[in-house]
Amino acid sequence: MNENKPGAAATVQQLTFSLAGEEYGVDILAVREIRGWSRVTRIPQAPPHVLGVLNLRGAVVPVMDLRLRFGIERAEYGVNTVMIVVAVEGRLFGIVVDAVSDVIDIDPAAIKPVPDMGAIVDTRYLKGLATHVERMVMLLDVEKLMRPDEVESIEAAASEVDEVEVAA
Repeated sequence: MNENKPGAAATVQQLTFSLAGEEYGVDILAVREIRGWSRVTRIPQAPPHVLGVLNLRGAVVPVMDLRLRFGIERAEYGVNTVMIVVAVEGRLFGIVVDAVSDVIDIDPAAIKPVPDMGAIVDTRYLKGLATHVERMVMLLDVEKLMRPDEVESIEAAASEVDEVEVAA
């Protein structure tokens, strides 16, 4: 919450980033780190959107390509490609995005519900929509990006990869 001005309404801060030409936001309180793209260890039989895991100061962090999670064509990773490390229910995971834009303040009253697009468009990963400086920002619900069963299977597979590397 940002309450810098006396009497001003509380705002929520969002880290905004671009993905396939669209602007998204994630609650800044969930963000733990912003890193440039680096290679990850591939996990066998992981879902296609899960690129693998990264050792982040001793923690095994699953990394997903947000484009693939949303069913968007994968792009080549370049100098602007960024991994945002977020915490959800005490677990860290990374999301790969095209580029980080800015941290913005949004009035909670300005957040609109996601319209029902029927079965054609999957909106389950969105909390709402907000307009900021004449641009629409889609606000992510990071808790829904990585399902608990996916996290558990990735962590189990990662521990097997570690055991194989140690045994070799």
